[in-house]
Amino acid sequence: MRILIIEDEKLLADSLQTLLTSNGFEAEAVYDSTVGQEYARTQAFDLLLLDVMMPGINGYQIARTLRAEHFGIPILMLTAKSELLDRVEGLNAGADYYLTKPFDSRELLACINALLRRQGNEVNELTFGNTVLDLASCSLLCGEKKMRLSSKEFDVIRLLFQSRDRNLAKETILSHVWGYDSNAVENHVEVYVGFLRKKLTAIGSDVKIESIRKLGYHLEVN
Repeated sequence: MRILIIEDEKLLADSLQTLLTSNGFEAEAVYDSTVGQEYARTQAFDLLLLDVMMPGINGYQIARTLRAEHFGIPILMLTAKSELLDRVEGLNAGADYYLTKPFDSRELLACINALLRRQGNEVNELTFGNTVLDLASCSLLCGEKKMRLSSKEFDVIRLLFQSRDRNLAKETILSHVWGYDSNAVENHVEVYVGFLRKKLTAIGSDVKIESIRKLGYHLEVN
């Protein structure tokens, strides 16, 4: 499970990242709220840990924006503001739960696991058109046909299934699949998209990976 942390206090953000990683999650910390909002928009994450009081765009605004754009990622808000009206504002903005600082790490992990369980099948599989991406087996399924994917193929198609008909830039795919420190270039993305197109065709999928020059890739149903 991938968790995005948007928290401007670097020490806390890094501590949260370490805690989550040590408990089996894949966590990424972003210290700038504007950058964090763009990360969240990629839909490459299973849950968002969101600080409320940040310079620039605050947590309430990020949550409202994501919900207005129909992003269904679970949001767990973290804040030092404990008044009832603050909690109500957070929940009305689109948060699924509101945790007040300071909090016990056990409570945080319990909240995260509860929110992930609540997602049900959305956590275990993603569906588009007549095709299912099984997250447990790293496979594409269409009817009775099944196609196993390599780790990179799975990471690329998962991003596309999560973004659906929204364009996903090659740079975004590169950073999430290969990492910022990788020597991979945009041609790597093109190669793996080619592999995935062939596998989708092989199982009779009606899902097509379409590309728009300078904007990236998105999914369409034919």
